Amino acid sequence: MTNSAPSTAGAILDDFDSRPGSATSLVRTVLGAYVRPLGGWFAIADFVVWMDALGVPPESTRIAVTRLKKKGVVESSSCQGRTGYRITEQADAMFARGDGRIFGFRRMSDGDPFRLISFTIPETQRAARHQLRRRLTSIGCGTVSPGLWIAPEYLASEAAAVVEALELSQYVTTFATSEVAPPGTLRESAEQWWDLAGIADRHRAFLAGYDGGSSAGSPRDAFVTFVPLLDEWRVIPYVDPGLPPSMTPEDWPGTRAVATFEAARERYLEVSREWVAD
Repeated sequence: MTNSAPSTAGAILDDFDSRPGSATSLVRTVLGAYVRPLGGWFAIADFVVWMDALGVPPESTRIAVTRLKKKGVVESSSCQGRTGYRITEQADAMFARGDGRIFGFRRMSDGDPFRLISFTIPETQRAARHQLRRRLTSIGCGTVSPGLWIAPEYLASEAAAVVEALELSQYVTTFATSEVAPPGTLRESAEQWWDLAGIADRHRAFLAGYDGGSSAGSPRDAFVTFVPLLDEWRVIPYVDPGLPPSMTPEDWPGTRAVATFEAARERYLEVSREWVAD
């Protein structure tokens, strides 16, 4: 494997390196949702003010930014005599991919196609095999068997990017299919192939942490309300593949969670960006 593969593959999972609610995670969320749309550059003094509004102490903010610099998410850059940072080209591509997932949740309809991913990787590449399984899980693929994975067809390009980044294309064959015929029911199989209980818990935790919100108030208030909500939400569209109704429980909490996030986005995102821009 070449030296470039780990960094490329790492960028695919970069959004999951920090725990939601941590200083590093909140900094990453602000970078993607607020700094990037404004051109990608920020003064560290301004960033300290934004994070202070979220209850993150200045020193914790500076440490988090330094950590993200080491990961290649930001790089030092001055503008008009002000000390600051700029989102790197690699991170900008990562955030662009994330926007499609986070702000455009997709759910299959019954009868929509799946992508099957079959692989046999030699024992000499055990570490790469482990990384492949880990990364396929992280983008929402399910495990039918150790060497056969399944995902909605709309995740095919992301799965292919993971395989290519790990330089494992020669060991992987994929198929598109509209018919899945497991031994039991589709719901029973989905519970075996994906961690539906864990995904449902994430949706419930998200719903429990948001009381429906009040009016946006000031742009600063909207920022303080929405950023933690977005930070908690942004992982969910990756772990939840958006299975069709025939494969999820009838009381699936994801339906309400998606609607809740979309309503909060409409209410808070643009007005909160006004505060950051000012």
